[in-house]
Amino acid sequence: MKKRGMIAAAVLAGALGITACAAGTAGGTVTVETAKSHIINVNSSETVTAEPDIAQIQLTVYSQAEDAKACQTKNSEDLQRVIEALKAQGLEESSIQTASFGLNPVYDWDSGKTVTGYEMSSRVTVRDIPIDNAGTVLKAVVEAGANQIDSVSYLCSTFDEKYQEALKMAIESAKIKAQAMAEAGGCQLGAVININELSSDQQPRYTKASNLMMETEEAGLAADTGSIDVMGGEIEIEANVNVDFSIQ
Repeated sequence: MKKRGMIAAAVLAGALGITACAAGTAGGTVTVETAKSHIINVNSSETVTAEPDIAQIQLTVYSQAEDAKACQTKNSEDLQRVIEALKAQGLEESSIQTASFGLNPVYDWDSGKTVTGYEMSSRVTVRDIPIDNAGTVLKAVVEAGANQIDSVSYLCSTFDEKYQEALKMAIESAKIKAQAMAEAGGCQLGAVININELSSDQQPRYTKASNLMMETEEAGLAADTGSIDVMGGEIEIEANVNVDFSIQ
C-alpha cells in the first residue's frame, strides 16, 4: 500500500509539472506531447515593401464591320499595327502574347434578331516592360489601334530576394513571441525543432494591378495629351511561417 501511494504521488507530481508549462498567448500555442517532449508552436508573419520595376499590360483590339470577312480583316490589320508599335518600343516578340476571342454576329433585337454586322476582339498581353517606359508604350498602342486598355500590373524583379528577407524577419519574430510565451509559462526556451512555410500562392505578391478599362474615346483623348502617366507605387511582399520550439 505504501509503495502504491508513492507511485500515485509521483504520477500526480509529473502531471502538475506538465500543466505548469502548458500556458500560451494569443497567436501561438504550447503543446506537450509527453513528459519528455515540451513544444511551443508559434505562427508569425512579416511584410517588406518593394518598388516595382516592370509593368505588364493587357489590352484589347476591337473591330466591327458589316460582314464577317471584313471584320476579321480589319481586326487582323489593327492587331498587326499594335504589335509593330510594341516592337518599335524595343519589346521582344517573346514578351507579346495574343489571344483571339472569336468572331460574333451583332444582332438588332428590335427587328427580330436581325444580323446587322459582325464584331471581333483580340487581346494582347505585353510583359517585361520597363516601368519607366510603360506610359510611352500605352500611348503607342492606343495610337496604333488598341481601343481598350484592360489592366496594367506592376511587378518586382527582385521579389525572391525581398521574400527571403521577409522570411528571415518572420522567423525572428516567431522566436521573440516564443520567448515571451516561455517566460510567461515559467519555462526555458530551447532550440528550433521544426519550421513550416505557410505562404502558398506567391503570384499575387508579385503583382499590383490597376484596372484602367480605357474605352475608345478616353484612349484617344489620352493619346492626344501625350504619354500616359504610370505610377507603380510600392508592392507588399509577405511571408508566413509556423515554428516549433522546444521548452524545458
